[in-house]
Amino acid sequence: MDVRYTKRQVARGSRPDVAVDGTAYLLKRVSHLRLTYQIRLLTFMAEESGERLVIRVPRQATTSDDLREFVRQHRRYVRIERVDS
Repeated sequence: MDVRYTKRQVARGSRPDVAVDGTAYLLKRVSHLRLTYQIRLLTFMAEESGERLVIRVPRQATTSDDLREFVRQHRRYVRIERVDS
């Protein structure tokens, strides 16, 4: 994996909002969700640990084409869950 650094040469990192019983949850309250570095990094972490990443978004939220393709490619570890807000 390509480790990215900030301008002060500190490796970037990310943590899920909640982790329960082998499932990590990322909670997003957005109207449109894009594929971000945070999502890619949490997916990598889920794959490495054998866990699953669930991204919860409001039911009316849309997702970018590249995010949908990314989820398709990593469907064993990532899914998008739409919930009522």
